[in-house]
Amino acid sequence: MRELSQLIDVEEPAWPELRQTLDAAPVSVEVLPADSGLGRGSLLQLQVTAMSYLGAVVLHCGGLLVDDGWLRVFGSPVDGAPHGVPGLARINQFLGAFDSEWRADTGLVVAHDVLGGVFALNGGSPASTGRPGTPGEMVYFAPDSLRWEALGVGHSAWMTWLVSGALDEFYADLRWAGWQDDVRALKSDQGLSLFPPLWSAEARQDLSATSRRAVPMTELLGVARDSCRQFDGVDPGFLGAV
Repeated sequence: MRELSQLIDVEEPAWPELRQTLDAAPVSVEVLPADSGLGRGSLLQLQVTAMSYLGAVVLHCGGLLVDDGWLRVFGSPVDGAPHGVPGLARINQFLGAFDSEWRADTGLVVAHDVLGGVFALNGGSPASTGRPGTPGEMVYFAPDSLRWEALGVGHSAWMTWLVSGALDEFYADLRWAGWQDDVRALKSDQGLSLFPPLWSAEARQDLSATSRRAVPMTELLGVARDSCRQFDGVDPGFLGAV
């Protein structure tokens, strides 16, 4: 185990570079205030340094609301902050103190989108996780296919990509006219449930004709996981504890 000082006191911390990238992003990015104590504890648990984008987000940021809040990237938020976005520690069920036995065996959940899509950092090989991609590669649980998809990049490249304006193309088939208003009306622990559901032929044929309602994110993720088991007989695994 590396001591906290070894993780924080690095020659080239990533936060200044990352902050510059966020400030120059062509999409809206709100940087939430961080709890330094939570950030330091999370960094220690993850055993990553402040030289990485993951370490920078956890240490210096309470989370990111990207593209009008469509995507929530988890950090170390101040308790009781107005937006109330959960922290990386809570989402991944860290204990209150460092636990040498804790492992992100299947993957570290780093972000949710409002449709119940999950971005995770792969924790092992496909044979051990049941997910595509290699250890350290970003993967996405797609709510329209109920399957994990390998993204072909690591966490730092993914962070740069998601604030580059590429989300419009990535979500081209999953957005409707006026989606921004629906998203802005959500609470931090809510997502959007569509009916007919995203994976149905009806929704794929005409997304704008679906009805949408705000539901707790935990319900949205639970339904997706149950649907996966029912239709494919495959458990997608841990999607985050909201």
